[in-house]
Amino acid sequence: MSVAFGCGFDNEGLFAGAAGLLGLGAGKLSFPSQIFASSTNSSTANSFSYCLVDRSNPMTRSSSSLIFGAAAIPSTAALSPLLKNPKLDTFYYAAMIGVSVGGAQLPISLKSLQLSQSGSGGVIIDSGTSVTRFPTSVYATIRDAFRNATTNLPSAPRYSLFDTCYNFSGKASVDVPALVLHFENGADLQLPPTNYLIPINTAGSFCLAFAPTSMELGIIGNIQQQSFRIGFDLQKSHLAFAPQQCK
Repeated sequence: MSVAFGCGFDNEGLFAGAAGLLGLGAGKLSFPSQIFASSTNSSTANSFSYCLVDRSNPMTRSSSSLIFGAAAIPSTAALSPLLKNPKLDTFYYAAMIGVSVGGAQLPISLKSLQLSQSGSGGVIIDSGTSVTRFPTSVYATIRDAFRNATTNLPSAPRYSLFDTCYNFSGKASVDVPALVLHFENGADLQLPPTNYLIPINTAGSFCLAFAPTSMELGIIGNIQQQSFRIGFDLQKSHLAFAPQQCK
């Protein structure tokens, strides 16, 4: 098997200190694309998946995992179409159709989440982006619904790119509205609260881990993916979600 890779001699920026980068994108030079193209075993499933543990939880004892091949996607996983954009072949596009807050689906235009025929817009799922970002109008709808459902919670000043924050100091637990991302084929990503309310200091301040973007492209980041096994069946063009699969 022939696999092309590069050597870095001056690694700086966001990834300073990392041992390296494993490209899992859909482009021709990504690691999955290369190993599946080089495989001589026709029975090998062109699939891979990862499960990211909660990096902010000091009690986390397991490690994130990465699986290639037929065992990558659990039989219990919810499946949704994995879309392709011929103009940006590096990204994995999800067929996202909506968002619910507190059990109520929000009035978000389907067009604002869809990949257009011209290759613009759409929603990608990306392990290299931390915070989920949506076009400004979509984000505002989610944020406002969440704020309206949490008027009983003490607020805190905004922090960095987060404009919806709370002061949970002195509280052993709090009740927060459920937040669900909806995809085609009835595949729902029912986020645990730790995937959308994250601590920003040691004083008990938490912020809604979503942000707006001026681009038409939405990105589902790795904070929202934590504790789910996220699978990519490149042969059948399926995106898979399975909760609590980091073992």
